[in-house]
Amino acid sequence: MSLINEQDLENYCMAYFEQIGYKTAFGPDILPDSVSPLRQSIREPFLPVIIKNKLKELNPNAPQNVLEEAYNALTRIEEATAIARNEQIHNYLVNGIKVPYKTDLGEDSTFLVKVIDFNNPKNNDFLAVNQFKIQGPQNMRRPDIVVFINGLPLAIIELKNPANEKTTIEEAFNQIQTYKNDIPDLFDYNLAAIISDGFVAKIGSISANIERFMPQTHQ
Repeated sequence: MSLINEQDLENYCMAYFEQIGYKTAFGPDILPDSVSPLRQSIREPFLPVIIKNKLKELNPNAPQNVLEEAYNALTRIEEATAIARNEQIHNYLVNGIKVPYKTDLGEDSTFLVKVIDFNNPKNNDFLAVNQFKIQGPQNMRRPDIVVFINGLPLAIIELKNPANEKTTIEEAFNQIQTYKNDIPDLFDYNLAAIISDGFVAKIGSISANIERFMPQTHQ
């Protein structure tokens, strides 16, 4: 029996996401110039169409200008370092976005915009995209799989060929480091980086070294 290759492994992963209820998409099919675009530019690591729709759905009483401010907060992060930007996004995800605004009576108020519905998970949009092209400051990269929740790229999966004995899981880790350099905006949102060679899968954070990537077992 022949071993599976990297493409097989990617296909199995995408099929698994479908089994657990995720929508799936092939990256080229949602490019800005495709028939079903979800971005205006391949420089965007997020999916504006979905973000805007979910902000409106999860916050039906929010004024339009509040929703626009919340969208800008999510997509125009001003913190100076990668870790600080990542922490800011994590805070928005967990605690919501506080947006000051004026009521119809002209009074100052604050609206707490929900980004993810933790109480009712089915209200969120779960999407896994393989071969998601992103243009960085200098280089274009195409991660194997990017996992989106409500249009935000919260996880990245990098796979290596299990049929190649010379390919190791460390190479998948090194590829993640390349992505961090070449498409840094993607990692403002990242909560999990997963690497696998088809035999072992490990998960870590954007600041973790290879020793801190922990093996995962199926329960």
